[in-house]
Amino acid sequence: MNEETETVRAAAILIGNELLSGRIADENMHYIANALVDAGIVLAEVRVIPDDCELIVKTVRELKEQVDYVFTTGGIGPTHDDITAECIAKAFEQPLIQHPQTADSLRKLFAERGVEANAERMRMANMPQGAVPLLHKRSPVPGFRMENVYVLAGVPVIMRSMLDAAIPELKKGKRVHSASVRCDLQEGTLAKDLALIQQNHKNVDIGSYPLSKEYNHNVSLVVRGVDPDAVRTVSGEIKGLIVRLGGQIISED
Repeated sequence: MNEETETVRAAAILIGNELLSGRIADENMHYIANALVDAGIVLAEVRVIPDDCELIVKTVRELKEQVDYVFTTGGIGPTHDDITAECIAKAFEQPLIQHPQTADSLRKLFAERGVEANAERMRMANMPQGAVPLLHKRSPVPGFRMENVYVLAGVPVIMRSMLDAAIPELKKGKRVHSASVRCDLQEGTLAKDLALIQQNHKNVDIGSYPLSKEYNHNVSLVVRGVDPDAVRTVSGEIKGLIVRLGGQIISED
């Protein structure tokens, strides 16, 4: 495939009981979505699932066949509920091994810090046989890649570092262009004509996002598409619609 010639799709699996219980707010999806968009990759689906190995295996097997890339977050630490590496091994029907180079790096790290390289800490060197470690700048503890599945940490600062290391090796799709217009009209006033514009321009997506009282209940209208000329054309039609309906354009980007 030539770079930037077709749509490249990805999915994210956010793993952790703490996410579903509400104990911890996810901070990873937004970063993943933005990083992939910048790389010309569409984040087609996101699932949040518990620390349930059977469900992790099922979800990974399903999504890795549907999209170009799958990114998982969470479950690769030293505690008993960090089961993602084991589950990825099962999903690919490979044994879980202690990666030799990663294990050596961890032993060195623990020795420097004066802590014991116990079995629990050394769990962070485990990955499926055949996996490729994903080295990054933030920590000597890597994520890993198994075919088209990238296994990342759940801690946001570590996850971001791992994802940043993964992005350069991904195949790139068509870049998504966008334009936004904020106006003082309400959605109900715009809805009928926006639908007609969307119907006439199926190669772009038009999103309507009502803003809060803080912004006087204004509406932000966003056009997205891989054809920059089409995005500009539709943005122009929307601005014309706003004026025609007696509205005011407050800002545009």
